[in-house]
Amino acid sequence: MLVSTARRLVATIESLGGPLVEQTDAELRKGYLSLRYRAKSGESLDRLLPECFALVREAGRRRLEMRHFDVQLIGGILMHHRAIVEMQTGEGKTLTATLPTLLAALPGKGAHIATVNDYLARRDAEWMRPLYECLGVSVGVVETQMSQ
Repeated sequence: MLVSTARRLVATIESLGGPLVEQTDAELRKGYLSLRYRAKSGESLDRLLPECFALVREAGRRRLEMRHFDVQLIGGILMHHRAIVEMQTGEGKTLTATLPTLLAALPGKGAHIATVNDYLARRDAEWMRPLYECLGVSVGVVETQMSQ
């Protein structure tokens, strides 16, 4: 049932994405800040998901020259709903994770991505940094060898 709902959400995300192509970077950032305000005002993340994912998809296209595929949108939707999502090497786990991460960050309490080692944490943070910064979100990395 969740997968069929996810497919419907993908169609909504797609329809919201068209007009975003015409917006400036500042307008994209303003759109994300508007979502943040709405989240802090009590609007549910489920309700904000389509708009947020459309913004993230456009930011990825602009900053990384990578546009989330529909299957990655579905993966992001399922992760937001706390489902376990298995993706093979090369299917875009790092890009997919930007979707639920930026959605989870909307209430202003931050969001974390856990990965298996420091190398991947640093690599993925640097790789996706332009996408996050396009929407006004900062990126940090915690490594096991960092000084206390």
